Amino acid sequence: MTTYAANNLHKEKVLQEHLIAELVSGEDYERRDPKADYDRALAMDKALVLRFIQNTQPEAWEKLSQHYAASAEGVFFKQLDKALKDRGLLDVLRKGIKIVPGIALSLCYFRPASALEPKRVVEYQANILSVMDEVEYSQKHGGRLDVVLFVNGLPVVTIEAKNLLTGSTFRNAEKQYRDDRSPAGEPLLTFKRGALVHFALDEDNASMTTRLMNGKTRFLPFNRGRDGGAGNPDVEDEHRIAYLYKSGVWGEAIFSRSVLLDVIGQFMVMEVTGKDEVMIFPRFQQLDAVRKIMAHAKTHGTGSNYLIQHSAGSGKSNTIGWLAHHAINLHDEAEKQVFNTAIIVTDRVVLDRQLQGTVTQFEQTTGVVKKIDGTSRQLKDAIAKGARIIVTTIQKFSTDHLKELSGQGNRTFAVIVDEAHSSQSGKSAQAMTDALTREANSSDDIEDLIAEYQKARGPQANISFFAFTATPRNVTLERFGVQGEDGLPHPFHLYSMRQAIEEKFILDVLQNYMTYKAYYQLEKVIEDDPELSGRKGQRKVARYASLHPTAIGQKVEIIVEHFRRHVMHELNGQAKAMIVTQSREHALKYFFGVQTYIKAQGYADLKALVAFSGDLDVSGEPTTEADLNGFSETELPSRFDGFKPDGTPYPDTYHILIVAEKYQTGFDQPKLCAMYVDRKLSGLQAVQTLSRLNRTRVGKNRTFILDFQNTIEDIQTAFRPFYEATTVEAMSDPNQVYDLEGRLFKFGYLDKDEIERFSQTYFKGPLSTADRPRLEGLVRQAVARFEADDDDDEGRQEEFRQLLKSFNRFYAFIAQVISLEDTSLEKLASYGSWLSRMLPNRELPPEIEITEEMLSLQAFKVDKKEQGSASLSPGDTQALAAISEFGAKPYTDDEKKELSEIIQSFNDRHGTEFTEAQMTRIEAVNPQIVDDDMREMLRNNPPDVVRSAYDKAVFQGMIRMFQNDAEMRDIILTDPEIRNKVTGYLFGRALREAHSAT
Repeated sequence: MTTYAANNLHKEKVLQEHLIAELVSGEDYERRDPKADYDRALAMDKALVLRFIQNTQPEAWEKLSQHYAASAEGVFFKQLDKALKDRGLLDVLRKGIKIVPGIALSLCYFRPASALEPKRVVEYQANILSVMDEVEYSQKHGGRLDVVLFVNGLPVVTIEAKNLLTGSTFRNAEKQYRDDRSPAGEPLLTFKRGALVHFALDEDNASMTTRLMNGKTRFLPFNRGRDGGAGNPDVEDEHRIAYLYKSGVWGEAIFSRSVLLDVIGQFMVMEVTGKDEVMIFPRFQQLDAVRKIMAHAKTHGTGSNYLIQHSAGSGKSNTIGWLAHHAINLHDEAEKQVFNTAIIVTDRVVLDRQLQGTVTQFEQTTGVVKKIDGTSRQLKDAIAKGARIIVTTIQKFSTDHLKELSGQGNRTFAVIVDEAHSSQSGKSAQAMTDALTREANSSDDIEDLIAEYQKARGPQANISFFAFTATPRNVTLERFGVQGEDGLPHPFHLYSMRQAIEEKFILDVLQNYMTYKAYYQLEKVIEDDPELSGRKGQRKVARYASLHPTAIGQKVEIIVEHFRRHVMHELNGQAKAMIVTQSREHALKYFFGVQTYIKAQGYADLKALVAFSGDLDVSGEPTTEADLNGFSETELPSRFDGFKPDGTPYPDTYHILIVAEKYQTGFDQPKLCAMYVDRKLSGLQAVQTLSRLNRTRVGKNRTFILDFQNTIEDIQTAFRPFYEATTVEAMSDPNQVYDLEGRLFKFGYLDKDEIERFSQTYFKGPLSTADRPRLEGLVRQAVARFEADDDDDEGRQEEFRQLLKSFNRFYAFIAQVISLEDTSLEKLASYGSWLSRMLPNRELPPEIEITEEMLSLQAFKVDKKEQGSASLSPGDTQALAAISEFGAKPYTDDEKKELSEIIQSFNDRHGTEFTEAQMTRIEAVNPQIVDDDMREMLRNNPPDVVRSAYDKAVFQGMIRMFQNDAEMRDIILTDPEIRNKVTGYLFGRALREAHSAT
């Protein structure tokens, strides 16, 4: 070990010497002489390359020598240099080179999946890791790199090290790479041909890049994280960056044989988008998550749950892809394969194409990844045939094809869940578990069958769940979290929103927050005084006022002028903004308001788009967003971006997108710099909506939010649970399931004997067509008691409806978490699911419309209230509450208004005299089709994505419902406008219930 005098310990060379000494003594590196061993022209250690080839592949080298005689070395290095230039170092390390006559030479051996092939283990151990310092890399000048790491004589890592005691930091090292390490004409620094990654570091921090581009070079942090934020924690008797060069509590060193070769062999990938190429090197939290999860699974086998809370901007898709490929190659200590198949599930109705592409790009053997973009039969076949990696939507598991699947109980599965905060609480999640565990059951005892069914809801020994989300709900933590010393669930791995912001992978969207408050003065202009019930009446009046042209007009002026003054010129004039409205009608009014204002002001350089589902009445004609925008819905994202998928620009440039329940989740537009909010936001919805702004882009350093509906405290309250590690105050009390059961029986509608007889048929095995009438007949007896209830309290029946739904949801959740061992609960859950669908909906009370003939807007003004930063501070978090409240959800005024309009239009067009009471029969369609699966689809997808699937289901439901009602059936079949209005009403109702469900 090199020693230094006390007065020299502060010098930069001390850090690099320490790093080298640790690699040599602890990680089996060989130290080489840069002056004698490094070839600047070829950018390699030729002697080590030859040593590796001759020692590991003597027969191939002998053949080469016999064929080329004295020129063998020259031919070899010439072909190696050509391969490096043509294919790049990564591909050469992975695939080697070929030289005529058919001589295949490997340049690196990667760790085999298991030790069952001793020859491959020996080859892996034969790799030579070496290090040089003060490497003169250039043939043009005397420029030197502090440290270079080699694998079998080929350079894979360069390092510039700085010393904090001299006043220089890793930022100085980054600057040195940008200013003094030009890659032009330098083989070692040339993208693809040269070193794979370049590290800038000091004693405390590290960053890296895979491509040097002079002043445009972008370095990414490569730190472990410190106290929930950026940086690295202290390490006793070591530098904070010790994880790079030695093993510790963090696991094996990044530059160790096992980690470095794993990264080169299994993680790194060349991402090609059009003409752009990006070399992906995993960030620390991605590498750390995959390796720690696999280490745990290697030791503990299948049957565990892993919650990975990784913020937006964490590169989640890549992490999922790496995890899947590592999972199918994992073997335990006995060299037995841990997972036969990895299944990646998403809750998107339209499978996330980006995720499919990301996972596929990591496959090094064609056909390993099976993308289920067809039917559920395709999914069944993939599972039955033992596909290694399957990418699918969770909804495909709940079809009849998957119910036929059995015999999978002896196979093991790694189920990787994308957006786990929303996709693991419904019937589809249970259907997935059933499909992957189902075995033939020979028992004739109904109680045994029910007990097995209940047991199947809980943890399964052959399935491990890996759940990814940035915003875990309380149920997500309880379902997938790891129990800590406090007895509460915590994420297995964390990359927090705070760390992502501090490391600049995402922007802090709360940094510039401005709130406004609207003031209305209304005057009654009719003599009558219609009765409006309390809060509902207030909401009706507020809605009338908020849609008034004066109110919209003043807000539009504020928005447009703010955009022009503060936003429009960001990103060299490419900045975009989004206006978030509270309803489709508001979006339409805003769209026309913006158009009118920019025309009146002569702002010809400003254009807007609108996004809403379905159609709205414009001048007596049904109008869609496509009609208003002038192109299809599917084109909107690229039109708003301004560029076609091939990179060519569109002729028109749009700056503002006005939305109502669309593009508020899953919309990735880095040019979005401002958001104007005119709707109430809370909880996850607030975080997901405002996070549309957080995507980074070169030149994008700040965002703007103007909010007309929420206060800064409202928004901070929504963000607090997800800013650092999400926690819960307490575990949900499982005994609440018995409280709900008792409350349900107190209504007098349920009969235990009927539930028992229902269960004897329902659980006996595959149901026949003759079983359905019997089951429905048993359930109808409870429906009859429900309908005969003449209690004066109109809310009683609705309370029962909602409590029944709450019981079913809470039971489905709690049965996943613990073993209940009570078949009566399983019986009630199955019976209750049928009863919930068959109960009639309550009738709507008479509607009172708020019109201009009733009210007049006398005065309106908008005042700025708050301005500044709403950013959270370290430690400013709030634990989530456990599940404890169950209650009924009333109708909204908008839904009543919409139904009245539908009935009027229906009767006017067809000469009928249907009443609201008669028309509400249509509402019985929703309970039939909105099961847990459809509810999850509605809750977890943008309305425009899920609408098509909903429309098909509701159309089939209406046909079934009106089999004996020829008049209604004919109208529904022959009048698309009425059908669309009815479907739109039902869709809005279903959406609201899905989002408000406990």
